[in-house]
Amino acid sequence: MITLSQSPTDPAFVQDPYPFYERARAAGPFFCWADYNLVCTGNAAAVNAIFRDRRFGREPVAPPTIPPHLAPFYAVEAHSMLELEPPRHTRLRNLVLRAFTSRRIAGLAPDITALATELATSAPPDEFDLLTTFAQPLPVRIIARLLGVPEEMAPDLLHWSNAMVGMYMAGRTRAMEDKAVAATEAFVAFLRSYVEDRRAHPADDLITQLIAAEMEGEKLSTDELISTCILLLNAGHEATVHTIGNGVKTLLETRTPQSALAPENVEATVEEILRYDPALHMFTRWAYEDTEVMGHTFHRGDQVALLLAAANRDPGIWDDPARFNPSRPVKPLATFGAGLHFCVGAPLARLELQIALPILFRHHPNLTLAEPPAYADVYHFHGLRELRVRS
Repeated sequence: MITLSQSPTDPAFVQDPYPFYERARAAGPFFCWADYNLVCTGNAAAVNAIFRDRRFGREPVAPPTIPPHLAPFYAVEAHSMLELEPPRHTRLRNLVLRAFTSRRIAGLAPDITALATELATSAPPDEFDLLTTFAQPLPVRIIARLLGVPEEMAPDLLHWSNAMVGMYMAGRTRAMEDKAVAATEAFVAFLRSYVEDRRAHPADDLITQLIAAEMEGEKLSTDELISTCILLLNAGHEATVHTIGNGVKTLLETRTPQSALAPENVEATVEEILRYDPALHMFTRWAYEDTEVMGHTFHRGDQVALLLAAANRDPGIWDDPARFNPSRPVKPLATFGAGLHFCVGAPLARLELQIALPILFRHHPNLTLAEPPAYADVYHFHGLRELRVRS
């Protein structure tokens, strides 16, 4: 296994990480990323195998030492099903899925259609930033409607989400940590009062459904409810914003015909957007016992990074993977994970993209790039600073 150095905050890497992924892939299924001191893989087979192997998981073998100033943030993480393993994960996920049903998600289609139309038609007639005008307000307002919180809270939800997600970015600073903790405390205080109100006054929303969800006599505690709502907002919103931005950028740069967004083609086009330039590039797992994967031995307590964007461009799976091709056959992606922790929000993200992108281009058929797009320094995420377009 070779060792490679590549700063995740290097400007060239931020703008195009794919050459580094290809260099790493050429050396074998695993490599050591020196800047993280971490074994990594962008091999699609290895990524899929580790996602599905119960000898790997999200909870660390040894509980980490949490600095006192970060205690409020990790108190929320302690109840997040994203960070837990069975049996707690199984209980939480099953309770959430009893409320976050496919029927409820499908029922959001009219809201997504109406909101995407409102945002597309209210965009400035000449030049505008697609992220702030369309990509950011759409998912955060849909999540607000889904949870049942007042839609006028959307700017606060967006601010809190952005600050909390900073905890997962490379090169985070104490200032970023302080912002994340302040956002966490504000978010928790708001949701705690709102959950208690919903316990007393049920409504037709996800928070009420989560309160009512029950399995074998067990219900979600208030702390679990709060963590779940924060997870649904942060994970779903952040990724969807970046995916809309990256997707529109790709469609414009590749001069993809609008027929790719026709009803019979839009599903495949969205899958290709999710494959070609996804919003999340790295996800980690811990080894729970000595395990060999594709010739590499992991020992109990070892951590491995799964490079999702690299796996999505593995030539062992995809023909000509560096080319954006909306007509390619749909295959399973690494974008939403796999196995026990497969993203519960994946159906909602796909629905938002499949509805919103055709509406955007229907109202702005001559959309073009007004400035060369630039990615933000937000690794492990991958999204644009802004996307200046001209209608």
